[in-house]
Amino acid sequence: MCVPGTVETVRARLEAEPPPRIEAPRLSRRAALLAGAGTALAAAVPGRAFAHRGDPAGPGLADLTHTFSEEFPLFPGVPPTSRTTLVTVQNDGAYGQQWTLFEHACTHMDAPAHFVVNGRTTPQLRLSELVAPVVVIDIAERAAKDPDTVVTPADLRAFERRHGRIPRGAVVCMHSGWEDRAGSADAYRNADADGVMRFPGFGKSAVDWLLVERDIRGIGVDTLSLDHGSSTTFDVHLTVLPADRYGIENLRGLNEIPARGATIYLGVIPWRDGSGGPCRAFAAW
Repeated sequence: MCVPGTVETVRARLEAEPPPRIEAPRLSRRAALLAGAGTALAAAVPGRAFAHRGDPAGPGLADLTHTFSEEFPLFPGVPPTSRTTLVTVQNDGAYGQQWTLFEHACTHMDAPAHFVVNGRTTPQLRLSELVAPVVVIDIAERAAKDPDTVVTPADLRAFERRHGRIPRGAVVCMHSGWEDRAGSADAYRNADADGVMRFPGFGKSAVDWLLVERDIRGIGVDTLSLDHGSSTTFDVHLTVLPADRYGIENLRGLNEIPARGATIYLGVIPWRDGSGGPCRAFAAW
């Protein structure tokens, strides 16, 4: 929040001096020429200059993050997310909310400490670990028919035959198409008549292979959990996190990035003793 007196000062100033109306700038001939040059540069150097097309992501840049909201589906048993508007510009001169949330809500990271006693917490993750090559294993067609499916070593071998070797230190992500269900908790959890959730995840044999053979940095999924929904043993969590790697859950937009060749950026909050936390994930290529 602000230092004492700031809100009162801002409110008084707004009442005495309403903010001026901002007119859209006119585009001069010189600015138009520069804009054209910038577009040419973006085309010549993908991933370095990003042209925007009316949305937050342009060519060579993709947002992999769901909008954080109190309605976003949570893992069963997790306390609900809530928010309260504490101050408004109209009444207080400033706008601000207070959120109450579990660390593992919406698009978020699982740090090693989430499942490991004395494992590293989010402030202990190095910046160099939060920028990595990213590859996408697409199992969406299979997941549409079998929600219990998992990423297997066969999927990884098929990926490498088509796209080349998975880079050392990569974040390996599963695209299952599950993000399309995120607007409904029931559809996203996909529980059967017995209350068992049915959604895809990684298989343990796949992450064993990735850790040993490719020395990956972490894995990511577009579902509620690194493990498939019906898992009761959390084998994938208990393989990846004790290896001092991380996981990212509830990603979106993985089908918008190249299967291989992009870089992922993970803006996880380094709050004290964090077992993970909300994460602004995006990719560039």
